[in-house]
Amino acid sequence: MTGFFLRAAIVALGLWLATQVFTGLQFDGPGTLLAAAVLLGIVNAIVRPIAVVLTLPLTLLSLGLFLIVINAGMLGLVALLLGGFTISSFWTALGGSLLVSVTSWLASGVIANSGRVEVITMKK
Repeated sequence: MTGFFLRAAIVALGLWLATQVFTGLQFDGPGTLLAAAVLLGIVNAIVRPIAVVLTLPLTLLSLGLFLIVINAGMLGLVALLLGGFTISSFWTALGGSLLVSVTSWLASGVIANSGRVEVITMKK
């Protein structure tokens, strides 16, 4: 359970960074930001796999680039479901989802599945 909350905090950090970079992405407050991070995790766990399967031919034709559009759609879905979170356009959602993805990817390099920070040491 610790891992889920740690990952939600990382997604919240990515969403906050996206609000700093893109003016069309706005939150009413910190509570909305945290709720959006948790809801994005739930949407990515439930809705995203269904969307990936349904759009598999497009994903194959685009050599996987359509997954970026799916990520933007998941962020847009969270904005629709959550009051106080607005996205002005598709391109803002696309940029925001890319920034959240990169932030999560960088953080996942140091966080184990259990939620603990991993320290890699090399022995001589």
